[in-house]
Amino acid sequence: MFWQMVKGALLRQKGRFLLIALTVALGVSLATAMLDVAFDVGDKVNQELKAYGANITVTPRTQRILKDVYGLSDRAGHRDYLREQDLGNIKTIFWTNNIVAFAPSLEETLTLADGTEAPLVGTWFENTLTLPTGETTTTGVKEMKSWWQVEGSWPQDGGDAVMVGKKLAAKLGVKPGDTIVGKDAAGRDKTLTVCGIVSGGGAEEDQIVAPLALAQALTDRAGRVSSVEVSAITTPENDLARKAAANPKALSQREYDIWYCTAYVGSIAFQIEEVIPGSVARPVRQIAESEGKILDKTQLLMLLITVLSLLSSALGVSNLISANVMERSRELGLLKALGASNLAVSLLVLAELFAAGLVGGVAGYFAGLGFAQLIGETVFGSGIAVNLLVIPVVAVLLTLVLLGGSIPAIRLLLSLQPAEVLHGR
Repeated sequence: MFWQMVKGALLRQKGRFLLIALTVALGVSLATAMLDVAFDVGDKVNQELKAYGANITVTPRTQRILKDVYGLSDRAGHRDYLREQDLGNIKTIFWTNNIVAFAPSLEETLTLADGTEAPLVGTWFENTLTLPTGETTTTGVKEMKSWWQVEGSWPQDGGDAVMVGKKLAAKLGVKPGDTIVGKDAAGRDKTLTVCGIVSGGGAEEDQIVAPLALAQALTDRAGRVSSVEVSAITTPENDLARKAAANPKALSQREYDIWYCTAYVGSIAFQIEEVIPGSVARPVRQIAESEGKILDKTQLLMLLITVLSLLSSALGVSNLISANVMERSRELGLLKALGASNLAVSLLVLAELFAAGLVGGVAGYFAGLGFAQLIGETVFGSGIAVNLLVIPVVAVLLTLVLLGGSIPAIRLLLSLQPAEVLHGR
């Protein structure tokens, strides 16, 4: 009998309950979309930020000590280098999938034919590297320095063409297609073709940027690199990460295991040091902290939008169900007069509400999945992963919305006096 009454009420008041379902669907769809994006936004935001520079730098350990302790520059006296053959080890650490790209640099000075000196930087542009695991990966500055603007073309790894920084090119009076003559380590002339002019607002505008192998040959530094820039997807730092940054040895074994197995920028840098002999890897703190703050604020925004959308749905449901109770006051008063308890009548109204809410919730969830994909493609250029954890979260939130929205209606229902409503008062 109870469910027959619920069914009858839904059919008689189908217009009202369709509005309730629609109100719920709108709130649930927005909540689903925001939660799906919030769960997946970490990787998306990090991936976007990786296009704007490295967040870890790897240098020879002795050079770092000389600079940190004695304040000596890299060019003062003896210089140490990293071995190019070790760089593939970066992609063998525990967090290998978080390493987006990396590029080595060999920073030297090139003497030109007229006797002037120019900064020379050798690097990978788009180098295909065979890893110790036998796999291959393609990496270099083309992926890491997306803001660089190149007039002409990029050099090819292994070739003799170079890029010249915009400011240096103006001093030398060269343009794409011209040649410059430099001297190698033995004092022999070496003609270099300028394939592009690079600008990016940084030190590269005053440098000659060459393929790493060419720079090594010119300066007699075969197989050596000065530093490596690494771009990695990281987890925002917390108190544990900051404690480890001060001194990893101060961590307990449990803390150390958690830190080591979490993609903090410090733990990734620590693991890089483990696989690159004689190296020290330091996070670029300004970038790492900025990434964490941007991610936290983005996720907070998503959660605020979710809360506001559900509050709006609760208010809409409250108005609609209260109006429904007022319209049916005689029917509900008659039920009370026939002996129905307040609990039984309240359960009847709640059952009708939850039936409409369930329909709206299911429709809203699937609509929300579509909205999430639309947001992902529009903002990040890729789809948003469907997170099954969103389903129970949305179910709980939907229940709270329906219960919260029904409170004014239930209070009105409890105040109904059968004698008064049946007499039209």
